[in-house]
Amino acid sequence: MKTKLFEVAGGALALLAVPAAIVLTDAPGDAGRAAMPAPAATVTLPAGSVSWPAAGEYLVGGRPVAAPRIEVTLQRPLEIMAYQVGATDYLRCVADGACRPLDPRTPRAAGMPVTGVSYDDATAYAAWYSRGTGESWRLPTDAEWAYAAGERFGGETSVEADDPGNPAVAWLRRYREEAALRRAPDPEPKPAGHFGPNANGIYDMAGNVWEWTSTCYGRTVLSADRSKVESVVDNCGAHAVEGRHRTYMTNFIRDGASGGCAVGTPPDNLGFRLVREPRPLLSLQGLRGWLRSAQARLAGPDARTLS
Repeated sequence: MKTKLFEVAGGALALLAVPAAIVLTDAPGDAGRAAMPAPAATVTLPAGSVSWPAAGEYLVGGRPVAAPRIEVTLQRPLEIMAYQVGATDYLRCVADGACRPLDPRTPRAAGMPVTGVSYDDATAYAAWYSRGTGESWRLPTDAEWAYAAGERFGGETSVEADDPGNPAVAWLRRYREEAALRRAPDPEPKPAGHFGPNANGIYDMAGNVWEWTSTCYGRTVLSADRSKVESVVDNCGAHAVEGRHRTYMTNFIRDGASGGCAVGTPPDNLGFRLVREPRPLLSLQGLRGWLRSAQARLAGPDARTLS
């Protein structure tokens, strides 16, 4: 089936659609490519603010302290997938040669979320999906995920002691906090929708599939009174993962139990969902360039060259 871009009617060029990027499904070289997934169901949240414990490790005087609670304002609406990316959708990316194959033991039935994927796998899928749809899709930031999760956002446990001068108290508090998070492992992924929607109408937030974000793991040193940031070191070889609580995983990790720096029970499964960026507006010059490019790819007596 051809993608209809424009037609000539009564001697005038009538524009039917002007997306930010165009993919012709029957263009030369596309034969044999895997079909794109059906359009993803999304939820659009209005612009707003979220207050949450900042991601990363925070130190004062060489000791870990609780992450400061900060407020982040999203200046524009957030459009996010209502469900996690499905296994069959990810397999289309694999068939197209753009994504790494899944482990043979990974569930891949229709209706199941994709699991056993690393940060690198998730970003490869986002790039492939963006190319195929002509849209811009990406992983959410940690703040965006927290905003979308609403009442299901688990955050991060505090590792700060009631008595900072007593290491034993610090250790005991951390032990209690980790123990409170320990739940029985739930290694088998559940079908999409199993954990139901949150108040925002987004499904399976904080279920047993934990989700990659685009936020790098960072180490921040605060002044003694915590009023100033003395230094920040970002490590983008690891990223924040959100689920029942926040954790951090190295980019190539596919199995949460095999590595990372989780507090309490490590992630049962690693998956993801994507955010869609708004389509940029084309300038007149950009529109004319787009039309010339489209005409060059079309064949037929009605294709005309713009002056």
